[in-house]
Amino acid sequence: MLKKIIPFFCLLIGVSATAQVGGESTYQFLNLVSSPRQAALGGKVLTNVDYDVTQPFFNPATINVEMDNQLAVNYTSYLGGISYGTAAYAYTFDRRTQTFHAGVTYINYGTFDGYDEDGNSTGTFSGNETALSLGYALQLGRSDFYFGTNAKLISSKLEQYNSFGVAVDMGLIYINEDMDLNAAFVIRNLGTQITTYADVYERLPFEMALGVSQKLENVPIRWHVTLENLQKWPISSPNPARTTSDLEGNETSEKVGFLGQVIRHTIVGVELFPDSGFNIRLGYNFRRGEELRIVDQRNFSGLSAGLSIKMNKMRFSYTYAKYTSAANSNFFGLQIDLQ
Repeated sequence: MLKKIIPFFCLLIGVSATAQVGGESTYQFLNLVSSPRQAALGGKVLTNVDYDVTQPFFNPATINVEMDNQLAVNYTSYLGGISYGTAAYAYTFDRRTQTFHAGVTYINYGTFDGYDEDGNSTGTFSGNETALSLGYALQLGRSDFYFGTNAKLISSKLEQYNSFGVAVDMGLIYINEDMDLNAAFVIRNLGTQITTYADVYERLPFEMALGVSQKLENVPIRWHVTLENLQKWPISSPNPARTTSDLEGNETSEKVGFLGQVIRHTIVGVELFPDSGFNIRLGYNFRRGEELRIVDQRNFSGLSAGLSIKMNKMRFSYTYAKYTSAANSNFFGLQIDLQ
């Protein structure tokens, strides 16, 4: 089975090598953070294999029996008055059938004032998008590898325009129990629009990512490293606002070297007391920090911090994520054990 899965992944890499990142495709809400835990660890973690029923949003290979009968609801007060949330549930039919996962992501862009080409008011309008997913994972033979997939139905309404699409996520994870180390590779948002907004086809926000995490042997810490958007290289372009001039008026554009490109693909995070009822989480998203930083000013863009507390069968989570000196986001989550 593993020999069949790996060539399939390689084929998809070749077919989708021209995929885009933010601002160059539709349904961008599919890449929003799925939970406070994800947000606290930098925004994108692929390797948590435990109770967290929201983890399969980013890697369906992590679906496991510990998620059985777990229900999670998350809400985010996002930028610019935008609000969005996710909900997830998993159920194990039997040990042989394993566990199925269902999830929903919803975003509301709020209310806007509309005007025609002459500047006359046309009233107000709104926009919202929704994605429904169904996922399943299986062990590849008796190996330490697990493969999972999500099938997604996507609906979008922006003013008078509507669009409908479908997509799949596929993940492969390696779990080494002796070293308490997990490594994962994920392909996300591989799909198409079924109906377009105005007869113009747009790509979906396809992404490839790698992740690794490990719990330290004698310290209650699990560290995480994620390499995101590997389908696009280079991922960064020179920022015109950072062009410098010398005394003679000669301008020099910002140069982003190889190391700078690698860093912009990287997200790091640490989770303190990962197996207890109280967790502290810290993360840093290098691309967010670099793209949103202000020259000659420290604004801590890219940083995030959060915590979770378990009380009986409920776990409350909260995360604060810094974007710019003028904007941040608060993430709230509740997971309930329905056993």
